[in-house]
Amino acid sequence: MSGVTDGKTASETGQKPKKGFRLNVPTAFTILFFLTIIAVFATWFVPAGQYSKLAYDKETQAFSITSPQGEVSTVPGNQEALDKLGVDIKYEQFANGAIGKPISIPDTYERLESNPAGLEKIPQAMVNGTMEAVDIMVFIFVLGGLIGVVRATGSFESGLMALTKKTKGHEFALVFAMSLFMIVGGTLCGLEEEAVAFYPIMCPIFIAMGYDSIIAVGAIFLAGSMGTTMSTVNPFSVVIASNAAGIQFTEGIWWRAVSCVVGAAVVIGYLYWYAKKIKANPEFSYTYEDRDSYEKQWGMMSQEDVPFNWKRKIILVLFFAGFPIMVWGVMARGWYFPLMAASFLTITIAIMILSLFGKDRLTEKQLVDAFSNGASSLVAVSLIIGLARGINSILKEGYVSDTILYGATKLVSGMSGPLFIIIMMFIFFVLGFVVPSSSGLAVLSMPIMAPLADSVGIPRWIIVCAYQWGQYAMLYLAPTGLVMATLQMLDMKYSHWLKFVWPMVVFVLVFGGGMLVAQTLIYGH
Repeated sequence: MSGVTDGKTASETGQKPKKGFRLNVPTAFTILFFLTIIAVFATWFVPAGQYSKLAYDKETQAFSITSPQGEVSTVPGNQEALDKLGVDIKYEQFANGAIGKPISIPDTYERLESNPAGLEKIPQAMVNGTMEAVDIMVFIFVLGGLIGVVRATGSFESGLMALTKKTKGHEFALVFAMSLFMIVGGTLCGLEEEAVAFYPIMCPIFIAMGYDSIIAVGAIFLAGSMGTTMSTVNPFSVVIASNAAGIQFTEGIWWRAVSCVVGAAVVIGYLYWYAKKIKANPEFSYTYEDRDSYEKQWGMMSQEDVPFNWKRKIILVLFFAGFPIMVWGVMARGWYFPLMAASFLTITIAIMILSLFGKDRLTEKQLVDAFSNGASSLVAVSLIIGLARGINSILKEGYVSDTILYGATKLVSGMSGPLFIIIMMFIFFVLGFVVPSSSGLAVLSMPIMAPLADSVGIPRWIIVCAYQWGQYAMLYLAPTGLVMATLQMLDMKYSHWLKFVWPMVVFVLVFGGGMLVAQTLIYGH
């Protein structure tokens, strides 16, 4: 008895620092609210400035140039015009749509009259950011409604009972498979925002297998982010960045492929270590204190033995079919959130019609209520995405982003190759907080940063690697990215996530930094 008491005391003592740390980290809404305030103050203290922006009009086949003062001029759409502007990018990259967003024109930065945001901008940005994210919000609402309908039919319970019996003793195999899928999806097509669709599938399964919410976020968000961090051909990061840098995306691909294999091994190994720990001792879980709310949200609604009949099997087949269809639509057809939402809504309607018939049929009101309740359960997740976008809009309207970029170019000028590339990675790390969009940061920074590689005698594709590894190391943490929406969806505290993810952030920065130095030493001249 004495040993048990001592053990409990030690355990309790060990938990005190964690509780103290937890108390210092508020909810996602509060964090984003304070970040919005900080963004407003940043517009007062960071000098305003902007680069001229170059955009291509496919209809007129001409370039439009928007000066820092907002004046718009037009130049012919050809290579000669790009050369005169100092934009080292092939004209074909604009003509074929590879670069679709406005890019920064080198050596055009100008200080502007300060445009500080007033306190009234705080609620305005919160509302406007939410309105900008309406496509994602509708997608999430439809997804929540689909979940509610499927749960109401009892299909989840019956399917999970059957699955747990077959996977007993081999639970991590599913974590491995899901992680590998997300890593591949991340490196090939940047599967990130779309990943929210997988939580309704995997969370109940992981609960049934004895895992916690960390495993769910790790196997989906963390694994997908690692794949995107070590991207090989992701069109939304490495391809756009390479195009904006004036190079082919195939340059440096073998280095990125090797980094992807290493990153995959590390993240899966880390998940295996954590999964083994919580299987041996559930109290080891970083989210142990929140297990009840997590299981209430995603666990089985009933512990009764629900028969896994033919109708429930069809419902689950329809439910699961929505996700490969979504991935196919994104990769092959260029779907975005409206079409993804429409595909899930179609499946929801089919399931609702099927549920109206049979021995265990549901009424029309029961199905509509299930859809409404499911959609409403994800309102907070949708609002988080909107609030994060509001922060970005404040910084953009205050002309802060370009000023930070301009300061970065001055900081690295005249440095030696290895020091230059390490500093560049950390610059992208900081910029990842200000501009969490991979494509947005690529077109903003690459036309400015890539030519700096020429001055230190290294290939431009190394800058692309620095951009990837720097920005995405930040996106594991940045409240302005997808982190907060993901944590809100699983009712996970930010402090718990930080405790789990910081080793992966350190790994990316240390491993990425080592790879960049090696590249610089091998290819520099």
